[in-house]
Amino acid sequence: MVQVTKIPFRFLFPLIILICTIGVYSVNNSRFDLWVMLIFGVVGYVLKKSGYEFPPLVLAYILTPLMEQSLRQSLIMSGGRFTIFVGRPIPCICLGLAVLLLVSASMTRFKKKREILVEESPD
Repeated sequence: MVQVTKIPFRFLFPLIILICTIGVYSVNNSRFDLWVMLIFGVVGYVLKKSGYEFPPLVLAYILTPLMEQSLRQSLIMSGGRFTIFVGRPIPCICLGLAVLLLVSASMTRFKKKREILVEESPD
């Protein structure tokens, strides 16, 4: 496998695309699957060029069904009332920490953008 890394990208990239195309088409013999592969490839390229991190997206994709199921179970237990999430101290602390993390991440990003704008502005 180490030898694969020595292959120039201009040869490796078309080979990967060819193998992916053959693999996707061979599963269901469907052109729709090829279009889905193409669309997600473009979306992945745009996300990579935009600076998005892939591990958090994969983690969110994996954990979302579990979180939805837990939310549904909690709402069934409480009779459909959202007060189950703020009626006790532990859920309140968790929600407060989540809000603080979101606000701090937003502020950090805002400060970085502001610094970049200040550096680029002509004086």
